[in-house]
Amino acid sequence: MHSISPIQIHKISGDIVFPKDDLLAVEDPMEIRLGFGEINNRKQKSIAVTMRTPGHDFELALGFLYSEGIIQDQSQVHSIKYCTDLGRQETIENIVRVEVKPEIEVNISGLERNFYATSSCGICGKASIEVLEKLGCPYIPIHKNLINHQIIYKIANLLQEQQRVFQYTGGLHAAGLFDKNGEILMLREDVGRHNAVDKLIGASRNNLDLSDKIILVSGRLSFELVQKTLMAGIPILVAIGAPSSLAVELAQKFGLTLIGFLKKEHFNVYTGIERLRFSND
Repeated sequence: MHSISPIQIHKISGDIVFPKDDLLAVEDPMEIRLGFGEINNRKQKSIAVTMRTPGHDFELALGFLYSEGIIQDQSQVHSIKYCTDLGRQETIENIVRVEVKPEIEVNISGLERNFYATSSCGICGKASIEVLEKLGCPYIPIHKNLINHQIIYKIANLLQEQQRVFQYTGGLHAAGLFDKNGEILMLREDVGRHNAVDKLIGASRNNLDLSDKIILVSGRLSFELVQKTLMAGIPILVAIGAPSSLAVELAQKFGLTLIGFLKKEHFNVYTGIERLRFSND
C-alpha cells in the first residue's frame, strides 16, 4: 500500500527499551496543474501544492477544483493525468495535470496566487466568506426533518469500522459519505482532513445526488471543510471534534447543518437543527 510506510522504532515502557516494527502514514507533496485555453493557444497554471497521502490523486485534484469554483461539472474536464517536470523521475505521480475543455472560461486573475495547501491547515489566505460569495457558493435550502437524529449516532460507528489505514498507522484522517438512512456510500483517508474531503467529493459529485447526503469527518471542523461541503451541495457536515467560530458562521450563512463533538451518546448541533427529526416530532 502506497499510503503506508514501515519503520522500526524503539518503544519505551517504564524503564524498558525494546525495538518494535511500526507503520507510518505516508505524506508526500502533490502539485495540481490546470491546462486551459483555445486548442491552438493552450496555457498551463500551477494552482496548488498540497501535502497528501498518495492514492485517489485524481479525485483529490477534481475535488479541489470543485471546492475552489474552478469547475462546476466533470463534463468540463477533457483529461486528467500524471505528468513529470522536466522528465525528472522523482516527480512521477506527484504532479497531476487537469485539462479543461477549450470552451471553458478560466478566471486568470483568480488563479494569480499560487495556492499552498498544507495537510493540517487547509488553504492559506482563502478563509473569507466574501471570497466564497464571489465564487457563487450556493445556499442549501433547509428541508425539515430530513433525517432521524439516531442516524448521527449510527454513522460514527460505521466510519470507525471502515477506516482501514488508520487501524494500521493511527495517523490518518477519514471522511465518509452517508445516505440519509446512515448507510456508508464511500470513504476516503488522508493525512489532511481537507484532502480526504476533496477525494470524497471528487469521487462522488458526478455519480450521486448529494442533496440529501451526510459527510462525517474525523477531527475538528474548519472553515475549509465547511466551504468544500457547501460547494458540493451536501446539506449535513458532522465531525468528531469541535468547529471553529468561522466554520459556524459560514455554515449559518449558507444553510449547512453543522454537528460537532459526536460521541456514542451525545453530539452538538451548531446550525441547521431543522433538518433533524426527533422521536417526539
